[in-house]
Amino acid sequence: MFSQSFPFFNHYWPFLLIGFIFYVLGNVFAKSSKVVRHTKQIFKQSYEDSTSLEKELEEETELEQDELDDEFVPALPSDLQHIPFVYTRPSPEQLVQRTQEFYELVAARRSIRSFSSDPVSKDIIRTAPSGAHTEPWTFVLVSDVQIKAQIREIVEREEEVNYKRRMGKQWTTDLKPLRTNWIKEYLTTAPYLILVFKQMYGLTESGERKNHYYHDISVAIACGILITAIQAAGLVTVVSTPLNGGPSIRKILNRPANEKLVLVFPVGYPASDATMPDLHRKHLSEILVEF
Repeated sequence: MFSQSFPFFNHYWPFLLIGFIFYVLGNVFAKSSKVVRHTKQIFKQSYEDSTSLEKELEEETELEQDELDDEFVPALPSDLQHIPFVYTRPSPEQLVQRTQEFYELVAARRSIRSFSSDPVSKDIIRTAPSGAHTEPWTFVLVSDVQIKAQIREIVEREEEVNYKRRMGKQWTTDLKPLRTNWIKEYLTTAPYLILVFKQMYGLTESGERKNHYYHDISVAIACGILITAIQAAGLVTVVSTPLNGGPSIRKILNRPANEKLVLVFPVGYPASDATMPDLHRKHLSEILVEF
């Protein structure tokens, strides 16, 4: 009866059904595409906002290599004097003893995020080797309560975006056992913050630019020695990255355009209730290859 009343439907219902299914799927995909586009716009806007200041700094400090080669100031005088290296050779027994003592000192170092507010001595900054002895770094020691609060606000703002948007599920899952999040209380609790800036090029007293060779690796070496010096002094620290907050912090500290913030080290005594993850370093056989 139904087929006699609706012969068109009787003959073409499979095509109508397929068309209806495609119509439903099309609407679903259209809505999904809108969500995806909206999500992409959020990420794009977040990325643009977080990197705008970084781009500003890069534009300020961008310098073509040809210009450096044409108008460079030598990093060192051409007639630099060389003097004898004074060295007292230790005995084999002394070498073993020193190596063991140093290993025990460094092996005891841990990243501590719970600090005491007790004051400590400022005499902890050390020097390190650098490419062509340009020493392309600036260490800024901050103890001012208000400035530390400003720095913490910038870092936490960037870290929150990092945890909620930039970092994927795998990353945040891997960090959970370490009990870290975007709240960086130690940036205001620790009595001192050491902010390490790399100098992408140097400046003479007259304002001329000097090329800085290997500034990245030179600053990395300096930071490694700094961490060891802090440990040797009996203090604790944790490596904190400014993310995209570097340009804002640079302006707060009134640093010149040729400097870029690399790392932030809170320094002080550990809190009485400080804890650390029960982790163990790899055995020497896992990291050393000999020939």
